[in-house]
Amino acid sequence: MNTILEYLPFLLNGAKVTVAIFVLTLVLSLPLGLPFALGSESRIPPIRWFCKIYIWVFRGTPLILQLYFFYYFFPISLGININPFLAVILTFVLNYAAYFGEIYRGGIASVDEGQYEAAEALGISKFATMKDIILPQTMKAVLPPVVNEAITLVKDTALASTIGTVIDLMRATSTTVNRLTDMTPFVVAAVIYLIMTALLTFGAGRLEKYFKKYDAKQA
Repeated sequence: MNTILEYLPFLLNGAKVTVAIFVLTLVLSLPLGLPFALGSESRIPPIRWFCKIYIWVFRGTPLILQLYFFYYFFPISLGININPFLAVILTFVLNYAAYFGEIYRGGIASVDEGQYEAAEALGISKFATMKDIILPQTMKAVLPPVVNEAITLVKDTALASTIGTVIDLMRATSTTVNRLTDMTPFVVAAVIYLIMTALLTFGAGRLEKYFKKYDAKQA
């Protein structure tokens, strides 16, 4: 037990890297997904097909393969070095932007067509219709799937341990297990991951209650 406590700061430092990957990915990919959602429904064919192909490629290939492409294949092909942490963030952001883009697209499609027609009849521009009428409803509708993806992201951060010198929670745990020849650090890591997902679930529940309360006031 004392040995585990001795290595706990090392595991917690790894957890900090995991949290950094999670936060940066979420902060950057959530807004990035929206242009791809709107672009995939664009009436301009090149934009529409670019967005559709982007979403198809990043959702249709394993995240770990994408990590290898960005950290090994592209740098070797282009003859440049890339920081391991930067490679992880870039890959995660591009991957999750595709998933969030598809979630947003589904949310936008769920809004009744009559609202577009009513806005047009009132002389509201298409941009204002999307910004002030459609997107607010979409954001509320997509909250549950977005939260599910965020929980998946917590677990996916473990894949960063396969890249270069990124010492995330999973890499720190594996290193500790190898040094101690003891499986207990895996239990500690599991508890840390569970705490992260529990906090997300709690936050999501609070958000859902807020929106329900707001709807009640509107009614």
